[in-house]
Amino acid sequence: MTDSSPEGSIFDILSAAIAAEAPVALAAIVECAVDVAQPDDAGPVIGAKILIRPDADPVGSLGNPELDRVVVRDALGELSAGTTGIRHYGPKGEARREDVAVFVESFAPPPQMLIFGAVDFTAALSRVAKTLGYRVTVCDARPVFATTQRFPYADEVVVDWPHRLLEKVGPDLGQRDAICILTHDPKFDVPATIAALKTDVGYLGAMGSRRTTDDRNRRLVDEGVSERQLAGILAPIGLDLGARTPEETAISICAEIIALRSGRSASSLRNTAGDIHD
Repeated sequence: MTDSSPEGSIFDILSAAIAAEAPVALAAIVECAVDVAQPDDAGPVIGAKILIRPDADPVGSLGNPELDRVVVRDALGELSAGTTGIRHYGPKGEARREDVAVFVESFAPPPQMLIFGAVDFTAALSRVAKTLGYRVTVCDARPVFATTQRFPYADEVVVDWPHRLLEKVGPDLGQRDAICILTHDPKFDVPATIAALKTDVGYLGAMGSRRTTDDRNRRLVDEGVSERQLAGILAPIGLDLGARTPEETAISICAEIIALRSGRSASSLRNTAGDIHD
């Protein structure tokens, strides 16, 4: 860990990371009620900064190596969640102290939404997801359907089997990301669901009628998926809004994602009974 760095260097690295959509956080002391530091330790002072990246050493210092260590640890947590806020510490990073207030600002890349299945609902969902700030990838193994012309709002259209795509990008998915499986063909959605369950994605939803969902679940169990894993699949996908059109269904799906992310109670179709459509 470097213990000092010119501000220009920190902000140059920060600007480059933001431009590259790479995750980066900047922590700065905004309040400090610490007595004069020892001569061999500059100590925390207002305005001291440290820049944190998941794959590189921190740049800068808040004035104390133990404070740096604790703030770096906490900032990586904030960055993983894509959150920004103020944390309080003692002058050497002590917990349950209010001496030093550190503002941690996260610059996280856009959350990802992977949509499997080049169907009519996909076009509507990709459009709503882009409005919410997602980086949208549409994936389908059928080249005649998976085209940029059909899905102009998608950032990327991949012609491949969903489970093969997840083998490549799955390790990078986190709690801010979403996977929406909109296919109804077992040879597509069963391998895709199994691969999705191996990731740390925050939202996993699968479209289908209640009969389709029950059939899919039986196939998943036959493939070794546990009841606990099944409970992590939002299926039928979306909130119980009475959605009928692709656009209404897209809003229902995104509303469910927002409700799950914010911890709010909402009526998911998975938790209701009866017909999905009146």
